[in-house]
Amino acid sequence: MLPIIFMVPIVQLLILANAATFEMKNINLAVIDYDNTVRSREVIRHFNSSPFYTLIPSEKSVEKAEELVHANKVDVVLIISKDFEKDLDNLSTSKVQLLVNAINGTSASLANAYTSSILTGYAKNIMIEKLGSSMNKPSSITTQTSYWYNPELKYSHYMVPGILVVLVTIIGMFLTALNLVREKEIGTIEQINVTPIKRYQFIIGKLIPFWVIALFELAFGLTIGKLLFNIPINGSLILLFGFAGVFLVLALGAGLLLSSSSSSQQQVMFLSFFFIIIFVLMSGIFTSTESMPKWAQIVNRINPLYYFIKVNRMVLIKGANLSDIKESFISTIVLAVTVITLAINRYRKTT
Repeated sequence: MLPIIFMVPIVQLLILANAATFEMKNINLAVIDYDNTVRSREVIRHFNSSPFYTLIPSEKSVEKAEELVHANKVDVVLIISKDFEKDLDNLSTSKVQLLVNAINGTSASLANAYTSSILTGYAKNIMIEKLGSSMNKPSSITTQTSYWYNPELKYSHYMVPGILVVLVTIIGMFLTALNLVREKEIGTIEQINVTPIKRYQFIIGKLIPFWVIALFELAFGLTIGKLLFNIPINGSLILLFGFAGVFLVLALGAGLLLSSSSSSQQQVMFLSFFFIIIFVLMSGIFTSTESMPKWAQIVNRINPLYYFIKVNRMVLIKGANLSDIKESFISTIVLAVTVITLAINRYRKTT
């Protein structure tokens, strides 16, 4: 168990925190320049100088560029129309076309937004250049953006708290579930059943060691996250660990409930995997839960990962206090009491 407890979370945290990201850091771009003028070459240089773009040769053929898109070698094709420079110099509408590989809708939206932003910025510079400082410029609204809580927009600050919750839950839940069913397989559970120990005492005895281990796992993960990813810790750690303690009673109780309903380690692994996959994908770790269908938001009321991921991010990143997470706290307590009660009642002592 020692490698599972200590090494697996570190490796998974290091890999997932860097790999699980929606940021577009390498966009393969093919450019078809039908104008071939100074202005069109300036546009190409803007993309070439950006660290987010890699220009892919396309032989100045739309058909060739489309073949590259079909082969997933190009993300965006930029087609610059003829008379592009002429239209810009006359301050009339200049036409460009973007062909975006949209197999992944999220990546396509980001690539389109990045590319359109560069083109819009270039057009704005041309307008300023043509109008000059002595001419009356059209009125405009100037905005200044301030990003709260994550001013540098680091995706790791958003992902690491969520990944920590998933790792702590999986490790604690699996270890708890496997521990009880292992005793069934090797027969030591019968020795416990003939003792005068009560059911609730047995469940508590099985839960407490892994509850302590899971809390240590969380503290260890927070330390790694702070040292390696510099995640913010703006809220109270006492509040965070208090909520984590209640959540782990729920998660470990679910593991005991699954193990008491299973007769082998293979069976409990399949059951745990089934529930973990559903809970993780609906927890909001990757996508906003508010964007999910109404029925999915209703189902999330019994999803413990949904509550802990939300609370973990709110406390660490926003510095939330007890009043801010009160609703999640109450819901988690209700679920924890329900699951532990079911686990105790489901366990049957036989002689």
